Amino acid sequence: MHKPTKAEVRREVRDYLFITLGLISYSFAWGLFLIPYQITTGGTTGISAIIYYASGFPIQWSYFIINAILMTFAIKILGPRFSIKTTYAIFMMTFFLWLFQYLVNNYLVTPDMTPDGKPLVLGKGQDFMACLIGASLCGLGLGIVFNCNGSTGGTDIIAAIVHKYKDVTLGRMVMLCDVIIISSCYFVFNDWRRVIFGFVTLFIMGFVLDYIVNSARQSVQFFIFSKEYEKIADRITKETHRGVTVLDGTGWYSKGNVKVLIILAYKRQSVEIFRLVKDIDPNAFISQSSVIGVYGEGFDRLKVK
Repeated sequence: MHKPTKAEVRREVRDYLFITLGLISYSFAWGLFLIPYQITTGGTTGISAIIYYASGFPIQWSYFIINAILMTFAIKILGPRFSIKTTYAIFMMTFFLWLFQYLVNNYLVTPDMTPDGKPLVLGKGQDFMACLIGASLCGLGLGIVFNCNGSTGGTDIIAAIVHKYKDVTLGRMVMLCDVIIISSCYFVFNDWRRVIFGFVTLFIMGFVLDYIVNSARQSVQFFIFSKEYEKIADRITKETHRGVTVLDGTGWYSKGNVKVLIILAYKRQSVEIFRLVKDIDPNAFISQSSVIGVYGEGFDRLKVK
């Protein structure tokens, strides 16, 4: 049995901390902006919101029940492919959805209130602004969760089950589910504005989510020329957990032999690498460039049919 190293334990703890922060951002957006202004979106949270708007049944319990049923089917049909992080996210999301609604409804006082006594933090008639802010916070939260290899379950599970038996792509299936969910809110409100707000929310969430995920995964390439190449390579390998390739080169002007280090890393690691090089050799020559994609061990998996 593999015993996790200290670095792996730290990485897992960090992942769970960031997943929790992402879930807080997502739940905060629902409790403060989306629910008081009766805005919905896709996913199981969207279904739960519609049930809440129609019947008053607490959104967190609908979310938990739906995901528990979906997870049961997923384990039976797909096998135990959904990680512990997904289960953790479902439980924590249930708790945070309840917590923020409780805090907002009991401790937040605003001049404008809904007919059932919920505070409208942005004031009456600010539905679109609530949609923008709420969707941005939701996208931010989901982006953080996905960057830490987490998932909130929901329509991803439905899409995976259908994809197993039908020749429909996962992305197309998720989109179809979200369109059906958002459109169904018309039967609750008889107001097409609510449907439009739902699609605007979905679009903004997707835009912010893509930005967060792509920013975190953007890769850069370094060429480092230094006489202290061995020390630099050792520290980069140990402290950033990135591979280093050493090439032999010749300086055309000096006709001297030089060693060239090639490093592929995430953009967020750039500052750390620059500091390491500066500490060891302030006179090192460094070239940094952005790369379109990096595939393989330590980066994205190569997906070619």
